[in-house]
Amino acid sequence: MSELVYPPVITAAKTMFRLLDLRLDVSGSEHVPPTGGAVLASNHVSYLDFIFCGYGAHPAKRLVRFMAKDSVFRHRVSGPLMRGMKHIPVNRAAGAGSYAAAVSALRRGEVVGVFPEATISRSFVVKDLKNGAARMSQEAGVPLLPVALWGTQRLWTKGRPRTLTRRHTPITIIVGDPMDPAAYPDATVMTADLRTRLSALVDRAQREYPDQPSGPDDTWWQPAHLGGSAPTPEEAVELDRSERRTRSAS
Repeated sequence: MSELVYPPVITAAKTMFRLLDLRLDVSGSEHVPPTGGAVLASNHVSYLDFIFCGYGAHPAKRLVRFMAKDSVFRHRVSGPLMRGMKHIPVNRAAGAGSYAAAVSALRRGEVVGVFPEATISRSFVVKDLKNGAARMSQEAGVPLLPVALWGTQRLWTKGRPRTLTRRHTPITIIVGDPMDPAAYPDATVMTADLRTRLSALVDRAQREYPDQPSGPDDTWWQPAHLGGSAPTPEEAVELDRSERRTRSAS
């Protein structure tokens, strides 16, 4: 397929990384297959995660087609870019079509990126996962790779102001060992193992992260179990419920 939009977008992103002097630490990129289909399943802590998850596949020279809310495709600015990069719109009211499009892309040899938590984790701990990533991997017969991201929440996350010009921020990207769908009896078991693996990779990224909060007012980006002031997983669930109630009432 011709790629007129994706390469210049990647060039622009890499230019931004250099200008901001982001300290990118990528490991495990050798697990991304150089050819053929694969599912990248990432944790979700930032609105920018798709950029950095995709960057994890860049050493393998693979372009990742992300599944994203269809509203992003209807936006006058982001819509043409998303369509030009051949990402996959997700209509939650009619998810079967999005799922079928993703499986078709995998069978054509594409790499598809998903965020199985479905929404950003306010607690910065891996939430319960939807089983769509495992189902796609099994139906298309392609490997499923867990991807851990950390540090991206310091640039832009839910409930915090954007700091897109923040400089010198360390960003950790870890691509885990591929999971063979043939080794699992069903998608539920595969999803449970994915969550275990993803949680371990995120924990590693958090504990090995080179920065620490600069003071009491800077602990918001650390999870509660590591001494940060981010919501606990239980508190995050309540915040999400409150947000949904507010949206429904408006």
